[in-house]
Amino acid sequence: MTFDPALPFSALLAWRDAETRRWREWFASHPSAALDAPVGRGSAETVRGLVRHIFAVEMRYAQRLLGVPVSEPAAFNQQSLGEIFALGDEARRMLDKYLATATEASLDEVLTFVTMTAGTIVASKRKILFNLVPHGMRHWAQIASYLRQAGYGDGWPHDFLLADVGI
Repeated sequence: MTFDPALPFSALLAWRDAETRRWREWFASHPSAALDAPVGRGSAETVRGLVRHIFAVEMRYAQRLLGVPVSEPAAFNQQSLGEIFALGDEARRMLDKYLATATEASLDEVLTFVTMTAGTIVASKRKILFNLVPHGMRHWAQIASYLRQAGYGDGWPHDFLLADVGI
């Protein structure tokens, strides 16, 4: 039997992709003002900024996993819906590229890197990979809450248990 590094993550990645697809369609069919709903202070003061943050983190983690230069946070200034979701698409392509060549040993490789908010992190590639989904999941939940507060409903359940993905 050959090792498939995506197997433990496949259901979570499928949920992530389905949720992202729903959000892309939702934003495309709603007023662009929804992207400018406030979310608080910091670098992601609007829904637009928070969606961009989700994809920027996925991109930076995918770059780390592949061992390529990691983009500086200031490089992520996408504004339009298409540009923001294209960033997410590219991050996912890079992640797929990593998973296509990952081995049990490469997932155990430990990386040390500096984050914007948590300082220096030491983590295995496996842990970094696993962190991608809960990171986005948490922020999509925040976005749903902020949009509801701004008068927008999203119209679908977000829980993994209710998602149309199998395990």
